[in-house]
Amino acid sequence: MAIRGDAAPVVARPRDTEPEMGGSASKQDPARARQRPLPEPKPLTQHGPAQVIAMCNQKGGVGKTTSTINLGAALVEQGRKVLLVDLDPQGALSVGLGVPAQNLDRTIYNALMERRTTLADVRVPTDIPGLDLVPSNIDLSAAEVQLVSEVAREQTLLRVLADVRDEYDYILIDCQPSLGLLTVNALTAASGVIIPLECEFFSLRGVALLVDTIEKVKERLNPDLEISGILATMYDTRTVHCREVFSRVVEAFGDTVFQTVIHRTVRFPETTVAGQPITTWAPTSSGAAAFRDLAKEVIAL
Repeated sequence: MAIRGDAAPVVARPRDTEPEMGGSASKQDPARARQRPLPEPKPLTQHGPAQVIAMCNQKGGVGKTTSTINLGAALVEQGRKVLLVDLDPQGALSVGLGVPAQNLDRTIYNALMERRTTLADVRVPTDIPGLDLVPSNIDLSAAEVQLVSEVAREQTLLRVLADVRDEYDYILIDCQPSLGLLTVNALTAASGVIIPLECEFFSLRGVALLVDTIEKVKERLNPDLEISGILATMYDTRTVHCREVFSRVVEAFGDTVFQTVIHRTVRFPETTVAGQPITTWAPTSSGAAAFRDLAKEVIAL
């Protein structure tokens, strides 16, 4: 069971038959036009070593944390063991899973900065069997300053993850909305990057800067780093602007864009308050189905 706060809000479980925004696509929907059948993942006979994926975008509010939680839960449904790493001092990933990280004595900060503290010491289970969490809180904001004086400071997270990689199939790192030292640590430790991208013009402008940072990390620190895919989030088929931005992203990045898109829906704010992924909170909703499709695409990479 996950660690939960005493004052957790009570939220009524939704009826999955309620309508969702963006549930019906128009004939002009470029996202629907890209839909293809997805292969069913093969079952695993053993776990590990983990593929490390950084969920990264320097712009906030693009659905990065929501995507991390729900992709992790969907991968678990496919029989994979998953570790979620909260690398944001705001601790949104921890809050979204009902873990009161502000009350914990040890978090990812301790694993990064204390030699005697390992990732196994600070990880906590969640309510989803097979899904574990390394929590974060405001203490992590000090790590960016303290790491500056460390030898091989960009590889600190890589060394920390080495202790648990054999226990998991996927390690998903929720990065903070910046391109600072903590994000560089995540990119150095990862083999892939998923870029959640809100279908909005200003989000599109920031992708070029992020791709440039990824290329620099690949050249100087991590030659194995690749962009796993760009994930369109908050997609609303009713707006011409949203459809046009998505078309431009596909035009620029081609098959790097996941065919799965995450539609704008009232379900995701509800899951944050409930401290659960959408796959358990509203398992028959279109949002849950979308993340199950995304999990299939990620496994097929």
